Amino acid sequence: MKRISLWLCWAILLPALFIIGTNFKSTAQSKKVNNPITSISDKPVDFNSITVADINEATQQSIADAKLALTEIYAIQSGKHTFENTLLAIDNIGDKSVSTLLCLNVLSNANPDSALRNTAKKSVETMGKFFNEIELDEKLYLAVKQFSKTREASKLTGARKLLLKETLDDYERNGFALPADKRAVLQDINNKISKLQLDFNTNIAAYKDQLLVAEADMKGLPEDFIKSRKKDGDKYIITLDGPSYNTFMKYAASESMRKALLLKYNNRATDKNLSVLQQLLTERLKKAQLLGYPTYAAYIAADRMVKNTSTVWNFENQLVDRVKQKTQQDMTELLEVKRNHLNSPSVNSINNWEYSFFNNMLMVNKYQVDQEKVKEYFALDNVIDGLFQVTQKLFGLTYQEVSNPSVWHKDVRMFEVKENNKIIGRFYLDLYPRDNKYTHAACFSIRKGKKYGSTYQIPTAALLCNFNAPTDDKPALLTHRQAETFFHEFGHVLHNLLTTAEFSGQSGTAVKRDFVEAPSQIFENWVWDYSALKLFAKHYKTGEVLPFSLFQKMDKAKNVGSGVDASAQIFFGILDYTLHDKYDPAGTLSTTDILKEVQNKIMPYKYVDGTNFQASFGHLTGYGASYYSYMWSKVYAEDMFSVFEKNGVLDTKTGMRYRNTILANGGSVDEYKMVKDFLNRNPNQEAFFKSLGL
Repeated sequence: MKRISLWLCWAILLPALFIIGTNFKSTAQSKKVNNPITSISDKPVDFNSITVADINEATQQSIADAKLALTEIYAIQSGKHTFENTLLAIDNIGDKSVSTLLCLNVLSNANPDSALRNTAKKSVETMGKFFNEIELDEKLYLAVKQFSKTREASKLTGARKLLLKETLDDYERNGFALPADKRAVLQDINNKISKLQLDFNTNIAAYKDQLLVAEADMKGLPEDFIKSRKKDGDKYIITLDGPSYNTFMKYAASESMRKALLLKYNNRATDKNLSVLQQLLTERLKKAQLLGYPTYAAYIAADRMVKNTSTVWNFENQLVDRVKQKTQQDMTELLEVKRNHLNSPSVNSINNWEYSFFNNMLMVNKYQVDQEKVKEYFALDNVIDGLFQVTQKLFGLTYQEVSNPSVWHKDVRMFEVKENNKIIGRFYLDLYPRDNKYTHAACFSIRKGKKYGSTYQIPTAALLCNFNAPTDDKPALLTHRQAETFFHEFGHVLHNLLTTAEFSGQSGTAVKRDFVEAPSQIFENWVWDYSALKLFAKHYKTGEVLPFSLFQKMDKAKNVGSGVDASAQIFFGILDYTLHDKYDPAGTLSTTDILKEVQNKIMPYKYVDGTNFQASFGHLTGYGASYYSYMWSKVYAEDMFSVFEKNGVLDTKTGMRYRNTILANGGSVDEYKMVKDFLNRNPNQEAFFKSLGL
């Protein structure tokens, strides 16, 4: 992700990432001084004061500033190119320009004001087209190419050498082997792809539907869940946000209502996104073939750790074989639960809408883990406190909440990250669901770390989640799985904030896409270690620490359903890869046909007729042809965690070594080398399969 156009992809499509930059002396006076989006300094963005006019002005000014700065590179005479006036200048332009887009990206995903949100979305699309132009800017490519032939370039080492290599590689695999007329076609395709990806995500966020449930059909659901539901007459409204859906599917005794909710949930955005997805797959295939690749998956794999599609297919197929036996064991356990529940020994299958319900029953009855009881030890504020204690101890940090911060919604909290009493980062927490907000859990970068002279730009990120909000008589309580998700996403935050990489294009999460999840997945392990849990897992009423006996039951049940869970990840990965490597969007099969075929092959419960899960599978944009990377990167995450297991999960020495070897480097060092350096050996899959209970 070294070049501007690729930064754009990360910023919009993988919310966990990007940038804000520096002022250009040549354009400083042309800027509207009080625009909170483009007024760049080490102060936080003044989100609360942003207006529609600010968004429009910032978009136009950012593009104008970038174009003016680009002319300075174009004007360099042959033989006069240096690292500073060419590669560093491009990094500066990217850092400055994408900074505006990152601010707009947060507004378009989280701002409650529809005018601001919609204007920001349009501006993101406008800037996307501009970045697509830069991607095919031959004058910029030639400037880098000319610099690469200089004596200075031949002597580059370390991060600078890698930056030059990957910048040239990115240019040349994105069109500069093409004649000018075909580059124009490619630019048009890129513009279409940018718009389709934005539309796909927007349609998911904007989709509205709900299930109306009679009081009799609310049997089995937790009392606080029932109390928190709004009503339509005498019916309860069950919304389609993640917490509502997951709670209902786990506890509702009514099979018919669970099935009805599953049908609605797996048809979100179907009305628009089936068509959008078909167009997106078509344009991606056109792009890949124009660039000389047989499929979009082949194009994507070429600059990832995997290098080629056969590596991915081998990895996924090996996983299928490894988890098959555990998946069957999981389903045998569940069938026994279902048979006993229905008093029907002849039952021999589990439906999709039954899995969570019977899995919860299994946990409570056989393993004696009642998730509603467990939740009482995971009040959100306690989880935040524990997350802070763990990461501050590991990495030698302190966090300080900012009073009355300027934020995009009243529920958002802001924190400063300090080391030796110096601010080295900032982050925001936006944790509860609301209309038109990003619907999952993700880290959105707002400003990237980057060296400017003798100073280092303060990186900033926002964590957007959708945890159940507190009620009048209870604080916000997380399931243990949600606490795990919180730790995971905060791993992305730390990856953003603890970078020391010199260049914006290499800092923080600007690593290869199939490694970017490793620094977040590793942090899931801390909610499974009692020495960490006892710091914060305390009963919200009594303050009692999570009993060790209950933790032992949780730990014993940790891999209940691990085969099914792994199968689900394999299913998502193979669905994504099939659509991008083996599917002909101009053929007779639909994406739903592919969904049905892959699900029936991989999952232990069959495809439900009439559902179109792929229409709301948001990872098909940011992780198109890349979903395999969740499991791929988990191999590295679990291997790295084995060092903490050996030395102690709260061992500061190990934490600081991990911080300096993995988090600080970002993409300035080869990913495999970073892992090998931290492990002091070659990586292997032993810890990964152990984590799955295999």
